[in-house]
Amino acid sequence: MVTAQRQANQFPTVGMTLRSYQYDPRDRNNRLGSSLVVRKSRWQRFRSTFTLKRTALVLALLAVIIGGWVGGKFIYNAHKLFGGNILGVLRSTKLQGEDSGRVNILLAGNSSDDVGHEGGQLTDSIMVLSIDTKNNKAFMLSIPRDLWVDVPDGGHAKINSAYVVGEQNDFRQSGLPNGGMGELEKVLEDNLDIKINYYALVNYNALREAVDAVGGVDFTVKSTDPRGLYDPNIDWKTHKPLVKLSNGVHHLNGEQALDLARARGDAYNSYGFPASDFDRTEHQRQLLVALKSKAVSAGVIANPAKLTSLSDAIGNNVKTDFSVSEVHRLYDLVKQIDTNSIQSLSLNNANGKNLLASYTAPGGQSALAPAAGLDDFSDIQAFVRQHMSGSAVVQEGATVVVLNATDSSGLASRKRTFLEDRDLIVTDVGDAKNNLATTTIIDNSAGKKPATRALLVRLFGNNVTVANPYKNTYDADFIVLLGGDQAHSQNTTSQ
Repeated sequence: MVTAQRQANQFPTVGMTLRSYQYDPRDRNNRLGSSLVVRKSRWQRFRSTFTLKRTALVLALLAVIIGGWVGGKFIYNAHKLFGGNILGVLRSTKLQGEDSGRVNILLAGNSSDDVGHEGGQLTDSIMVLSIDTKNNKAFMLSIPRDLWVDVPDGGHAKINSAYVVGEQNDFRQSGLPNGGMGELEKVLEDNLDIKINYYALVNYNALREAVDAVGGVDFTVKSTDPRGLYDPNIDWKTHKPLVKLSNGVHHLNGEQALDLARARGDAYNSYGFPASDFDRTEHQRQLLVALKSKAVSAGVIANPAKLTSLSDAIGNNVKTDFSVSEVHRLYDLVKQIDTNSIQSLSLNNANGKNLLASYTAPGGQSALAPAAGLDDFSDIQAFVRQHMSGSAVVQEGATVVVLNATDSSGLASRKRTFLEDRDLIVTDVGDAKNNLATTTIIDNSAGKKPATRALLVRLFGNNVTVANPYKNTYDADFIVLLGGDQAHSQNTTSQ
């Protein structure tokens, strides 16, 4: 006979004693243990319940401790970053510019954290992050550090020196931040016609620490050089070239991301940087998008250690004029924006056109000036307005030529005014080769300007063609051939 003691040894169960079991010898067909009748005493049931409650209590306490640590670090870093009452994080405050549908944030980066770095206060990275709060869209525009501008109290200089001038002169003006960031904001507003609502001054260490905090970021190299990217300048921390990456996806740690953000391929034997500093700023924008995507991922949000490290990276390396309640609102807005929809803009490739030209500044400095001429920022301002507009037609920036295909004198000029009043860009007017009874729209946009096409159809009818007998004469996205239906209109300027 198998004893209860033996069965208990063969079928050990936590919290169950020998007295908990009773063996039924009549049940000989079942496997060992199947005939055991488990009977717990009142004391054992109490002890089991107490153990579960104690475990739950320990887990809850552990969660509180971890949450308290993360919360404490957040509060400390948030107070250091934003100042004021940290309880503001519990409420959300409407942002400046939100009522108009556009919030613009100046992001400036320098090497102030790099001790001994010559020119460490120069803001060699300048971007504007512009958020369309009504349509949940955004773009990032890089401003080249060598752009030659008029700096108040400093005369003409490269734009990266504006911050330094403002710090030295203790810049103060109503409606703008004090010091260097206020000076830089004024330069941008005066020359590029950009209303800046907030700023963030970031040292380069922030990128390194933030990328490491989230566990690295994925970066896709799409170089026109089949070898990828290579900048042999040495990173004196790793004693390796700044960048050596093949085309394709790479997982970068903080140091690698920082090296890529700094590299512009200006050393002998470099490759993959045909546009030099413009390539550098393009990589910076891509890295910020990759960091944003990783920072809001579940793997970071649910990881207290990563959140703490990210909080430290921001708190130790960023200065801003956001309040904590405004950051709450900013988070609410940004999380609604699809990362893949964020546009990356540059002045050297504005709708396929370079708005900048090389300029030799006094003293032989190599700089950049507007292609339209020194201090003529009209084309650049038009480009900025195009992308800050809430109108899809304006954002497309399509060009239109208007040709008079009737005997009605002055019709094309009248229609030019009519279309420009509707934010269309009319580049030329003239006479068509033949008279037409019905207005015809020639679409040369290859389907890339749908909002503009829809507007022209609404204004002139659906007689659209891609056949273009004027391709050697006019280079425009659309050509409108005004027919007799427009000449006979009772009001040619009020449709």
